[in-house]
Amino acid sequence: MLKDMNIGFIGFGNMASALADGFVRTGAVQPARIGACARDWEKLRRNAEARGIVPLRDAAAVAEFADAVVVAVKPHQVEEVLVPVREALRGKIVVSVVAGYTFGRYERVLAEGTPHLSTIPNTPVSVGEGIVVCERRHSLSEEDYARITELLSKIGLVLTVDTELLDIAGTVGGCGPAFVCLFMEALADAAVKHGIARTDAYRMAGQMVAGTGRLLLESGLHPAQLKDAVCSPGGTTIVGVAELERRRFRGAVLDAIDAIERKE
Repeated sequence: MLKDMNIGFIGFGNMASALADGFVRTGAVQPARIGACARDWEKLRRNAEARGIVPLRDAAAVAEFADAVVVAVKPHQVEEVLVPVREALRGKIVVSVVAGYTFGRYERVLAEGTPHLSTIPNTPVSVGEGIVVCERRHSLSEEDYARITELLSKIGLVLTVDTELLDIAGTVGGCGPAFVCLFMEALADAAVKHGIARTDAYRMAGQMVAGTGRLLLESGLHPAQLKDAVCSPGGTTIVGVAELERRRFRGAVLDAIDAIERKE
């Protein structure tokens, strides 16, 4: 049962704290059942106290505390922190949120037989509206996989992709919030320019994006259909859409994704 699981984080940076916040906010996991370790003990203690979770001294303490261990360190730190505790992790469910660390890489780091799953979540998991992309290849039992995906589904949309698509799926889901925030900031700036209070402008932009996203997901319609529904013949919206097209709005987004995928 989910309510009986202890969740431990090795590393407690932005993504780990977003996941913890999402678990607590949605009621998926009680704070006392979440533990974490990090290199900066004092900072960890402050963050843990603010959330009501358990600060732990090191990865060994996390392995002892948790039923499921979330690896949330920088890619170059994975071997350094996991190899010393690989035997302690053998009987745990290991879930990775480390970019670029897929099934094959963990097979070389973890002890033989350790069940593990690689994922890429995004920061909106903190409010229960995220995306968690899971690598199709994993070594969890059917029961454990069901438990983990049920847990992750409490904080967002869970998608499963083949290993070769994990990176691009993570780019769209993980980098996309930054692009959307740029768009919302620009909309708000335009609203302010024309007289709307900045606080109201940000609220309008945020709700517009949230509502449009929900409409897309619940209607099942193509984005172009939703766009066309707002563009009346000779109306105002189509004028703005035409200007965005002239300025390569969609092309700029495609170019941004391509630039990220070219980055080594």
